[in-house]
This record gives sequence, structure tokens and C-alpha cells, in this order.
Amino acid sequence: MGKSSKDKRDAYYRLAKEEGWRARSAYKLLQLDEEFNLFAGVTRVVDLCAAPGSWSQVLSRVLIQGEKFGRAGWEDIQKETREYVLGHLQRKTAGAGGSGEEEGKEKNGEKDSEKPKPREGVRIVAIDLQPMSPLEGVTTMRADITHPSTIPLLLKALDPDTTSSDPTKPSPHNPVDLVISDGAPDVTGLHDLDIYVQSQLLWAALNLALCVLKPGGKFVAKIFRGKDVDILFAQLKIVFSRVRVAKPRSSRASSIEAFVVCEGFSPPEGFKPSLDTPLGSGTQIPQPSPTTDSTSSPTATTAQTAPSKPSRRVRSDGAIELDFGSDSEPDDNNDTKAEEGGIRWIAPFLACGDLSAYDADATYHLPKDRVSLDPVQPPTAPPYKRALEMRKLAGGAYGKTKGRG
Repeated sequence: MGKSSKDKRDAYYRLAKEEGWRARSAYKLLQLDEEFNLFAGVTRVVDLCAAPGSWSQVLSRVLIQGEKFGRAGWEDIQKETREYVLGHLQRKTAGAGGSGEEEGKEKNGEKDSEKPKPREGVRIVAIDLQPMSPLEGVTTMRADITHPSTIPLLLKALDPDTTSSDPTKPSPHNPVDLVISDGAPDVTGLHDLDIYVQSQLLWAALNLALCVLKPGGKFVAKIFRGKDVDILFAQLKIVFSRVRVAKPRSSRASSIEAFVVCEGFSPPEGFKPSLDTPLGSGTQIPQPSPTTDSTSSPTATTAQTAPSKPSRRVRSDGAIELDFGSDSEPDDNNDTKAEEGGIRWIAPFLACGDLSAYDADATYHLPKDRVSLDPVQPPTAPPYKRALEMRKLAGGAYGKTKGRG
């Protein structure tokens, strides 16, 4: 969202500046909420990698200020317009009598009572290593999401008056309903490297979410879609009952980014999350016994008895399961089992946002009287700030320095 010498033609970029959002990524969260109803019954939210604060701004305006956006906001506008027109016609037919005025007052009273009200007891905590300008009702923290000391600070920010016997573990009195993460590394253009670094960032956000989410909670994070996205889907299915991958319309189609939406947090019995020993550093999630897994036992039996052809079926959660059967024929001379071809899952992929809205990859013509607006939230301490200062001291600008033609 930094100011550019060239006016960008991205519709969502310009729309974000006109509507007062800190970044165009605010529309991504709004479209995800429109599709999955993320904010239903949510009062405690943690925003990871929050700077410059567009997602925290959405949480503040929706949960604290009670505003509506997207399809819900459009429906409210249509309803208010319809009520205004009908009320105006009724007052016109009733004349200047008192009955028409009383009806108008009653309708205005009903309309005021139907206005969205802020939710009570809402707690929003935004965490990032970069500084962030304050927002109404949002507690900002400069902390590392991979460090164990972040957990007690986070729980203290959610419940300042509550003291836990063990500050490193969440108590039943301070669970989190929703954890979101829009963090991404500085891309290099090497897709394999970018996907790996992004997966590590996602893994760090997931480890923190496992420590603070309540049973049934939700987790939303940015991912870079690669060839092994089904492995990520299978890993998330261990701790969440429903996992889907979504692509908001405000996200450019030319970008490999997408968002994983996990609902129904249900960790396995006996699993104790901790940032001291996070997943991937020797900690293993307890696996259920093979007898309890009804979906995989018939497939395993078929693979052991005889080689099977590749099969395809749609599971109840919307995922497509591909069973590739056996890769080799069983040998009659020995008791070794045939190698299994393996099972792969294709995660349910949804496109969010109204298809009649703007296209993030399209170029739109600007009106002649167009006035370029400054960003609402300029970068407070961008990573390239020191490089700009050094270039300025050298007398250079836009790639030119002193002594060069």
C-alpha cells in the first residue's frame, strides 16, 4: 500500500484507498467471511503477522463497530431503500394526518433497533514483528510467533484480569475462537523456495494456534499452492474436522496464493501443544488405531489382498480421495506384501467473492478527474527503509547515484 509514482490500475488497490482500508488484502478477509461465515459467534480473535493491519481493521469494524460489508451490507442497503420508498408512499397516501407520522416513527424505531450492534466482550490481539498503528479495540503486540514467551503475553492481553497457574498454557477461561494469519515472505520468484518458506511460516502460525484455540475453533492462513498441497491438507485434517482451500476474487489469479480455512478444532486425545517443543521438532501427534478408521480399512484390505485399479470417490467432507492401488503384483514364493500405490486427497477448492465484482488482474480506465489518494496506513518501518536512507545519503534516487550518468 505504499505510494507509487505510477497510479496502479488495480481496482481493489484504489477501492481500498477510497474506502479507508489500510491495504487491499482487507477484501480477501471480507470475501472469505462472506463465503464461510467466519465471524459467526466469534468474540476472541488473534491476528498473526498483522502489519500493516488491514485484517485487524476488518475485525475492528465488523466485530467491535458492528458494520456490515459485502452481500450482507448490500442487502441492508436494499432493505433500507425499499423501506424508505414504501414509507414515503404511505405517508403520501395518508396525507398530512397524524397516523402517517406515527407509522413513520414506528418504522424508524424498528429500523434503529435492527441496526447492527457491537458485540460484547470482544477481544482482538494483533501480533507482528513490525510496528503497527493503533486501531479501535485492537491490542497490538510486537512479538515473535515462534517464541514460547509470546503465549503468556497473548493470554494476558486477552484477559488482563485473569491469572493462570501456568502462564505457558491456555486455561479454560481464555480460549480463542479464531486465529488468522495473512503473513507471507518476501517472494524471490523461485516458486519452490517461496512455497517452502511460506510453509514454514504457516507451520509457525499453526503451532501457536494449537496452543490457544478452543475446541471447535477456526484457523485461516495464507498458503502458496504447490504440488504437495494435498499433504498439507492431510496434516491439517488431523486436528481440524473440516479443511477447505479458497481463492478470493480480490486475490490475483496470476498469484499462487490461496487461503486454507480450517473449522472444528478437535486435537487428538493426549496431544499437548507447546511452543517449547513444536510440531516438526520431534513432537508427534497421537495416531488413532487402524480399527477406528472406517474410511481407510476397506481400502487397505483391498490393497493387501490383490492389486486394485485407481479409484476415485468424493468423501462426506467434500474432499476427493484418489486410491492408486498397488504398484506391483504379489509374489507367491514369499510372504512379502505388495507395495501400496498410496492414497492422495484433493482438498475442496472454492472461489470466494461475487463473480460480477472487480477482477484483480484486469485493467480499468480511470476517469479524467481522477485524484490520486495517499495510502491510509503508510509503512511505518518497511524492511527496505535502511536501504532507502543509505541511497538518499549517497545522493541517489530511483536507482541513480552521484558520479553516474
